[in-house]
Amino acid sequence: MLIRPAVWLFTLLTVVALAGCTTPRPKPPSPQETPTDTGALIGSGKASYYGNQHHNKLTASGERFDQNALTAAHRTLPFGKKVRVINTRNGKSVVVRINDRGPFVRGRIIDLSKAAFERIASPRSGVIRVDLERVD
Repeated sequence: MLIRPAVWLFTLLTVVALAGCTTPRPKPPSPQETPTDTGALIGSGKASYYGNQHHNKLTASGERFDQNALTAAHRTLPFGKKVRVINTRNGKSVVVRINDRGPFVRGRIIDLSKAAFERIASPRSGVIRVDLERVD
């Protein structure tokens, strides 16, 4: 009768020991660890723009949002970082300064001010595919 609990205990300890031998997934580099080459591609995905209802409200950086300024929201890039946003469909680009956090919609990598969005696409587009390049 004591043989069965011993077998279970041995099996349990073996599984726990093997689980401890696995390696964790490598974490993606933080924005501070990514290459600092100007013009280096730092992301691709979908971009949208802030609606008029956000004008003059506080951003995550503490400044007021101005829909006429060339600013943007990104989840991880540091505030003040400048990024070139390139519309992959027409090749137009705009340089924006990160001053907010977001977007918090799945599949989007950056939210642009309306002025920035208008430089690279028609606001009627709503959402466009873009590449992001490091500027500074």
